[in-house]
Amino acid sequence: MDPRVELRHLRYFVAVAEELHFGRAALRLHLAQPPLSQQIQKLEGIVGHPLLLRTSRAVKLTAAGEVFLDRARRTLRTVEQDLTEVRSVGRGEIGSLRVGFIGSGMLTPLPAMLGRYREKNPKADLELREATSSQIMQSLLDGAVDVGFLRDGGPLPGLEVETLFSEPFVAVLPASHPLARRKTLSAAALRDDPFVLFPQAAGGLAYDKTVSICEVHGFRPNIVQEAPQWLTVMRLVGAGLGVSLAPGCVERIAAPDAVCVRISRARVRSDIELAWRSGEDRAIVTAFRQLAREFLARPARGLAGSPRSARSQERLQP
Repeated sequence: MDPRVELRHLRYFVAVAEELHFGRAALRLHLAQPPLSQQIQKLEGIVGHPLLLRTSRAVKLTAAGEVFLDRARRTLRTVEQDLTEVRSVGRGEIGSLRVGFIGSGMLTPLPAMLGRYREKNPKADLELREATSSQIMQSLLDGAVDVGFLRDGGPLPGLEVETLFSEPFVAVLPASHPLARRKTLSAAALRDDPFVLFPQAAGGLAYDKTVSICEVHGFRPNIVQEAPQWLTVMRLVGAGLGVSLAPGCVERIAAPDAVCVRISRARVRSDIELAWRSGEDRAIVTAFRQLAREFLARPARGLAGSPRSARSQERLQP
């Protein structure tokens, strides 16, 4: 397009072409009629051909004017669409977002929050990747994901980590265990039991927190079996291979032959955290973080369901 042609010229011409009357077009544009006539004449001078036929009684489009009207409308629509898209990008409503999440987060309000994000941002390309906290943190540093939900990920250079909410720990026991009918118990009561636990590589801080519940009573758990999925841990406990300690949300997948009992006087809690790369300032990431805070950073309700509940059979990672 000739650089001398401005968007206002196109808007002025479209108004006159649609009204076929300079007076009505001027009212529509909130302009005085003489300046409008001058700008249309200027536009015709740039084009090099008359666009309108003017008589004392009527205004008509020339053949060139009819073609120019179609092109002007198309140009104005394109500009408006581009502006709308740019504004959406600026608000974080459009773009690609890769989100890592820990499997046990699926037993918290996290799925509802992700559903809310999709509902609010239907044009955003949301890609979800399940992994352990350690894997998500490394993926963030490598640039493979943009934001991640961790369980007790803790601080790491290059990442910003923000706690969203916390959960109590529970003891997971076979239904036949002598303490299975207790409402609460001390971790000290599990001193002589074998343990089934997730591997330390899945999350160093999460592992240390879990072990510390035993260490405060003067012992380290005797881990006889490792399992990366909480569902696997629950089934192995139910089969009698040992006991375990887990975040309270796993009560939602308690196996028929396993029960969850609250731990009394435990000084540590399991934290669900939001993490992103330091210096990340893209609008789509900022908007996602804000929604996560609004939706999740409040007292988590309903995280611990019935101890005998078997509502979910997902593969759940620590």
